[in-house]
Amino acid sequence: MVLPFTKMSGTGNDFIMINNMHRAYTLDWSGFAARYCTRRSSVGADGVIIIEHSAEADFNFRIFNADGSEAEMCGNGARCAALFAFEQKVAGTHMSFNTLAGIIEARVNTHDVSIRMTDPHTLHKDILLDMGTDQYCVDFINTGVPHTVVFTEDLSSIPVQELGRAIRIHEHFSPAGTNVNFVQIIGDGHIRVRTYERGVESETLACGTGAVASALISNLVKHVPGPPVHVHMPGGELQIDFLIKDTHFSDVWLRGCVDNVYTGNIPL
Repeated sequence: MVLPFTKMSGTGNDFIMINNMHRAYTLDWSGFAARYCTRRSSVGADGVIIIEHSAEADFNFRIFNADGSEAEMCGNGARCAALFAFEQKVAGTHMSFNTLAGIIEARVNTHDVSIRMTDPHTLHKDILLDMGTDQYCVDFINTGVPHTVVFTEDLSSIPVQELGRAIRIHEHFSPAGTNVNFVQIIGDGHIRVRTYERGVESETLACGTGAVASALISNLVKHVPGPPVHVHMPGGELQIDFLIKDTHFSDVWLRGCVDNVYTGNIPL
């Protein structure tokens, strides 16, 4: 027996996509992700995404990170899932699907894919983190998963792997931990972002929920003009649209390119 899959990339975030709409595969998805997301010795990816039958929406979305942990939501993964579902004839160009964070809406226009996020929550500004010899003032918001935003004037000088890991496991964010976004404002309505992702436990080429968190916090705290806010990440550009009233964000859309990389089969 073999498991067919499609490798997809959403602005540099890459995923192993699996159609399990008929529940034909009853695997330990956590163990599967930890094994097959390993780069150089396997398929390699930031995560595994499974689409399954849903009675409430077009499909149910599940994502397992490279370390085997199941995440509530993934912005670029959700955009990949939307295009994958359309190409698999599971849904049309306008669709909705279940995630652990709530219902997500999506629109597919060839490889330009937009998703409407669940409303962000748990906003905290000006958090002082004691990092031993240094203190960092950071902001926090949950955009489906927890995100911390750290502003810098020189993004290229930030040790994303080391500092990102230290903030990700800081006691302030325990027990769930946090994703960490380092943000530099580069112009009106434009920011540059590098993200350390929880679950991948490394810097990734892009992070959709991180791009959203960075754009919203930049608009609210640093008065970066928008919407839209254009987020430049190592893997490419994402566009964030939203409504804001006081400190409450709603109608948040994440837009960017999704690419098919290749298809394959994994022996079971």
